Amino acid sequence: MSEILQPPGWPRPKGYANGIAARGRLVFTAGQVGWDREGNFPDTLAGQVELALENVVAVLAEAKAAPEHLVRLTWFVTDRQAYLDAQSAIGTAYRRVLGKHYPAMSLVEVSALVESQALVEIEATAVIPD
Repeated sequence: MSEILQPPGWPRPKGYANGIAARGRLVFTAGQVGWDREGNFPDTLAGQVELALENVVAVLAEAKAAPEHLVRLTWFVTDRQAYLDAQSAIGTAYRRVLGKHYPAMSLVEVSALVESQALVEIEATAVIPD
């Protein structure tokens, strides 16, 4: 079980938590890009986000973890404005894969990712309760 950390008087964040406290088995994923099993990338950022999140969930499943065990996501995007412009579609993709669970999240714009077609890479930390 995890606990959302929300300092008093702070505005409530939308779509993420300021912090989460949890106890249990830790699971860390490498950065997951938005490609399918054949290494193909969708053309859109939202499409890549959806596949990247599906890939995170697939790695979590190997540890018997599920989306509700996520405590942190770090997103690396190659274009901050493209992310802002696609927020509605990204939110839809996010909820389709992870539901309404919103861990602590950070988003960082980077100049490039190792996979040249990748527009996003997401790494995750999960805690499976004791």
